[in-house]
Parts: sequence; structure tokens; C-alpha cells
Amino acid sequence: MSRDRFMRIHSPEFKAMSERVLQVTALTSRLNVLPFEDEAGKAELLEQILGRPLPEKATIYPPFYTDHGLNLDLAERVFINQGCTFLDYAGIRIAKRVMIGPKATFITSGHPVDPEERRVWLTGAPIDIEENVWIGAGATILPGVTIGRDSVIAAGSVVADDVPAATLVTGTKASVRRQW
Repeated sequence: MSRDRFMRIHSPEFKAMSERVLQVTALTSRLNVLPFEDEAGKAELLEQILGRPLPEKATIYPPFYTDHGLNLDLAERVFINQGCTFLDYAGIRIAKRVMIGPKATFITSGHPVDPEERRVWLTGAPIDIEENVWIGAGATILPGVTIGRDSVIAAGSVVADDVPAATLVTGTKASVRRQW
């Protein structure tokens, strides 16, 4: 069974998602200008963004960015450092004791490669981060990736494929795959 999702742009589903994106952008804008010590204000805004209270001992340091929020599932003891982005259209699950370095980016959505299809469809696949993973500063996690328990994603890495448990992943090299 495929985990990939497809949504037609200019559909009622896309319109509803776009409205949620505008709402959450306004909420994260407010969150990101609160005084750091305003714990009650941060908790209230995060509850509106996520659609539920922050789990016990989970920590998010603003600035924090998400485009949907309701599809971001955080477990207890998750630590998210400053400047992280979560594009959670297709769902992001982050298990217990995961640590995320500053400016890490999680992207569950995209568009088809075919130029004719690019402006017609939004594509997506969920991201699943298992327990006790450490994701370094500036890492990018792409749609459909599962990162296995106890793994480390080095700073600046781009992760496009699943990562087995207890693995160190490094690298950002881009390569030509095809031309048209």
C-alpha cells in the first residue's frame, strides 16, 4: 500500500488546506514574537497550532514554523531547537526523546517532476522519526522518509531515503538524475 498522497490544486481539499496554512502562518507569526519567558503564551499558541497541548516535557524553541500543524505528531521529551520548519501536509510523526537541531527542515509535500503536472498536483508522503534520533542543525528530511531508532543525521544532511536503526547519515551531494 502506497503512503504517497496526491491532491489536485484548485480542488476543495486544496482550498481548505490553503485556508489552514494562512491560519497557522498567523499563529506562528504571533508565537515567534513572544518574549522567550512567556511560557503560558507559547503553550496557548502551540495548542492552537497543533490542535492539542504540547506533550509532557516536549520543548520547542521559537522561531518555529509549520504550514498545517494538525498533522505534526510530537511525543514526550521531543526537543526542537530554534528556526525549524515542519511542512506537515502528509503527516510527520516524531517519537520519544528525539532531538532536533536548529534550522532543521521536514518537508512532506512537493510537486510532480513533469512540468505539465507540476501546477496541477500537490504530492506528499509522511515522515516518521523513531525514538531517540538526533537530527543535526540544518538537516533536511524529505517526503516519505523513515529514520530508524537511535540514528544520527549529521548537520546539513539531506535525507531522501529511509535510514536504518542505529545509523549515522551524512552528506548533501546533489547529482543529475535525468534530463528532459
